Amino acid sequence: MSISAKKLKSEPYFYLGPAILLILLVYLYPLIEVFRESFLDIRKWPGTFIGLRNFKIVFTDRMFYLSLLHNIEFLLIIPVIIIIALIIAVILHEKIFGAKFYQSVLFLPYIIPLVAVGIAFSFFFQYRGGLNQMLELLGLKFLIKDWIGNPQLALPVVATAIIWRELGFAIILFLARLGSISEDVVEASHIDGAGWWTRLWRIYVPELTHVIEFYAIISIITMLSQIFGFIFVITNGGPANSTWVSELYIYKQAFQFNHLGAGAVMAVVLIIMTVAIVIISYRFRRRIGEENE
Repeated sequence: MSISAKKLKSEPYFYLGPAILLILLVYLYPLIEVFRESFLDIRKWPGTFIGLRNFKIVFTDRMFYLSLLHNIEFLLIIPVIIIIALIIAVILHEKIFGAKFYQSVLFLPYIIPLVAVGIAFSFFFQYRGGLNQMLELLGLKFLIKDWIGNPQLALPVVATAIIWRELGFAIILFLARLGSISEDVVEASHIDGAGWWTRLWRIYVPELTHVIEFYAIISIITMLSQIFGFIFVITNGGPANSTWVSELYIYKQAFQFNHLGAGAVMAVVLIIMTVAIVIISYRFRRRIGEENE
């Protein structure tokens, strides 16, 4: 092989090198550090090796299991988001009047900073907030509750905030796929007399299958590891620890209780769960693809 050919072959790596190094620095190094710190007592830097003691502390902590349970409960809102987004996306796709305006309005919550969403919902659902004032004006005082201060209602309030913010992304994602469906198929269904629900389940849903799978996987990862902002701003884990989630557990252990090792253990658990979900979903899709062939 000539020198020029070798140079041509290695040239792409020369350009990719800085980006790869940056990715390794930003993602791989913290990942390695989290695993390392889960075996250390870091109350005094640089920490002392204590084996599996941090794991024992975390796995015998009631709040660890309660936090994971709340994350799992948040998974229940994913089908709700998908169903609502699917119906709205199909309605907008069928060219109703003002569709572009509605798309912009529905997507707006997703681009609003999460902190702003949390503050707005905390004010709206507090005892003297907007919701209870509206109920009082409508003469529905019997429905007035301390929405955020009630341990049984606080988690649904946070779930409502998540649905409100995440819905727009799902709608836009589904609309992008719907835009590539052949108009001939839809027109043929109209000629055959297919109703709206028939078109939804027989045409649109099959075409959106892969997009729905993708969104479901992204949402599962979000519900497991990316809802800290909602919890921290709206309830901060209260009342009575009823809204603790895994990320808040990490934050409390590491920065409030000064137990970085315990926080690292929870982070390791989340990493393992996320990787497991990605692997399972990949194998599931691969098996379905092989069966279809």
